[in-house]
Amino acid sequence: MQTKRRATIEDLYEWKGKAELVHGEIAHLMPTGRMPGYAADEIFVSLRMFVRTHQLPGLAVGDNKGFVVNLPHRQSFSPDAAYYEGGDSGMRFFEGAPRFAVEVRSENDYGDAAEEAMVQKRRDYFLAGTEVVWDVDVLAEGNLPVVRKYVTPNAEEPAALFALGTAADAEPAVPGWTINTNDLFEE
Repeated sequence: MQTKRRATIEDLYEWKGKAELVHGEIAHLMPTGRMPGYAADEIFVSLRMFVRTHQLPGLAVGDNKGFVVNLPHRQSFSPDAAYYEGGDSGMRFFEGAPRFAVEVRSENDYGDAAEEAMVQKRRDYFLAGTEVVWDVDVLAEGNLPVVRKYVTPNAEEPAALFALGTAADAEPAVPGWTINTNDLFEE
């Protein structure tokens, strides 16, 4: 009986496109559309300006970057935006989890199966050492939460909900930084 070889981080380096290494397999992540892409970019730009202005010790990280972690069933993450305080890995993936990770929902991130997958991914982030994870919903309107903030170790219940027109924070992972949720949408 032939067994399937487990993929490695080295295999992930060879992968063309955005992906994560989960359960020994490369999980392809679909490219995102205009609305989620815009929101992720706005978060990254705001975070980068804040980190530079306040001379924080870490880096604001944009989409399509790899973070190598050592969990039994997951070896990497690729958040839509992040804040990272680890060492310099040069041309290689970041070593370890980001302190703050942002997951912006794409069109396939709705429904019961998608919700369960997102809960499991948040659990993984927290097990790897991430302090705060955002679940950003660009389809939300009115008083519905646009950003759900999860703080370790609770991956199921948000610590805070941010509706349109409110300042979303990433405390304690990025002290002092906020972004108005209206900025996550094109004018």
